[in-house]
Amino acid sequence: MPQRHAIDAAQGLQIRNFTAGYPKRAVIRELNVPKLPRGEITVLLGPNGSGKSTLLRALAGLNRAQGEMILDGHDLMQMPFSKRAEQVVYLPQSLPAGVHLHVLESIIVAQRASGGRSHQSQTTAQVMDLLKLLGIEHLALSYLDQLSGGQKQLVGLAQSLIRQPSLLLLDEPLSALDLNYQFHVMDLVRRETRKRNIITVVVVHDINIALRHGDNVLMLKDGQLIADGQPEAVITAQSLAKVYGVRGRIERCSQGTPQILIDGLVDTPSL
Repeated sequence: MPQRHAIDAAQGLQIRNFTAGYPKRAVIRELNVPKLPRGEITVLLGPNGSGKSTLLRALAGLNRAQGEMILDGHDLMQMPFSKRAEQVVYLPQSLPAGVHLHVLESIIVAQRASGGRSHQSQTTAQVMDLLKLLGIEHLALSYLDQLSGGQKQLVGLAQSLIRQPSLLLLDEPLSALDLNYQFHVMDLVRRETRKRNIITVVVVHDINIALRHGDNVLMLKDGQLIADGQPEAVITAQSLAKVYGVRGRIERCSQGTPQILIDGLVDTPSL
């Protein structure tokens, strides 16, 4: 049993002294994040321009970065990009335009491109099961370039999950989805994160989604980590005022779910 605890303690992602951005401008500066455990969803919150998307792209190896990115005791920053890509999957806000493939074909292509982690090919039936989980099995033979923005986001999520990542990075995966699918997708991501025992980091703008679906929250402003921890410990009236400049409060609905209410702006005098 002690050996089991020692193994579990090594699992997870740590970010140390992490600086990321562009050749002439750093967006994230000397970021240190406590270990993000496997099987949990971490939500990135912050106003526009705070560095959320830059951080995700840097973790995926798509933006210039320095520092340490320790996954299960191994520094991914020291790995060739191809090796890191076997463990880290990044889903941008939208899929590339002009791709003329069937949905089913695109998922098979994504799996084949993932390298060693998913070398055991999924059958067509298993891929269809994944599409069914997402509620888009009826789109299997539709072309990507004929889908709506929301449908493309769902296909992108299927492409990401089929690659069996250790670290799943989702940049605003709900931005083109209606309320029904927003809840459905976050519920699915939570279940798959636990079932697959992966680390999921997701950017959202709706703070109520973080309260309902997140296990951990990182709140950023101007490239700096302002607060981290469980959602209700991070999302407070004080942090909302400091990071977003709003007067807000957290209250529970009749079913006990916490939700944020905004009363006004910090710099707006009360009437």
